[in-house]
Amino acid sequence: MPNSKFTDIGPHNAPKLYQKVANAIVASIRNGVYAPGARLPPERDLAQEFDVSRATVREAMIALEIRGIAEARRGSGIYVVDAPPKDTNTPELDIGPFEVTEARRLFEGEAAALAAAIITEEEIEKLSGLLQELAANTDNEAGEKADRNFHITIAEATGNSAIARVVEILWDMRYESPMCREMFDRARNAGVQPRHDDHLTIFNALKSRDPKAARRAMHSHLDRVIDSILAATETDAVEKARSEAASKRMEVARRSAI
Repeated sequence: MPNSKFTDIGPHNAPKLYQKVANAIVASIRNGVYAPGARLPPERDLAQEFDVSRATVREAMIALEIRGIAEARRGSGIYVVDAPPKDTNTPELDIGPFEVTEARRLFEGEAAALAAAIITEEEIEKLSGLLQELAANTDNEAGEKADRNFHITIAEATGNSAIARVVEILWDMRYESPMCREMFDRARNAGVQPRHDDHLTIFNALKSRDPKAARRAMHSHLDRVIDSILAATETDAVEKARSEAASKRMEVARRSAI
């Protein structure tokens, strides 16, 4: 955001935007603004206070959880732990998933458009095989690998090794960044899986050699990835889903005992 009190412009090793928000909240805790056991303000209020997106606040809240400073409580919100650690310095949590996915949207959207104009039949066949593999493994490691290979194959179909390398690096960040791993793990545990229908739409646009449709399909897919991460890491929503699932399990057990 151009008017945000925090920006990410600066040295490459400067704190990320979400880290600046997290550090500001830590400072408020140390200054007594938020006492141990106190509930932190809602995401919407923090986003307005720091003039950042709710996605950035979400990353900051999870960073505080990872650092042992805050905890999510069922259906209630995020609270300062009763005895926050005095030393809150931790290894660099690195880039977050929203930043990575935004970069992927930029690069992979254009890669899909370029690939659609020059993709070969052999590459179409390879994508078709990966699509089938993805459909058969929506909830396991094989599916994640097929998902990654599907996107990298599209980048390689541009015939530009630099583009392919950038896309590959962005995918690798998902596994190298502790923050990315944490949030994608939470999303996966909440049931978020690679969307076969999104990938099929991308594939059909490529097969039709339609650059505009390919770019649009890739953008739509990655927009939904961002929405899915937000939904899956929403504390109230996740806890509500867990509570409802537990209630249903108890009901089934009760009925089975009759």
